[in-house]
Amino acid sequence: MTTAPAALQEHQLRGLIEQLSAYVEQFHGGTVDYVSFDGKTLKVRLGGACLGCPLLPATLHGWVAGTVHQFFPGIEVVEEK
Repeated sequence: MTTAPAALQEHQLRGLIEQLSAYVEQFHGGTVDYVSFDGKTLKVRLGGACLGCPLLPATLHGWVAGTVHQFFPGIEVVEEK
């Protein structure tokens, strides 16, 4: 999927982040919000119960980045604060 045109890839990433956010919200009370994508780096913002949680780095790197990398191996995921 890394060869998809940028607009299609951005659309797919937005959908994936929405699905991840729904899961995180339902089971953990947190949120994952899509911020931006520049073709190489996906910026997300964690909120809700994630704010101040000591497991935020694990959620960001394990759940969010790990899932994104399954579908988009070349995309870097970073937290926008």
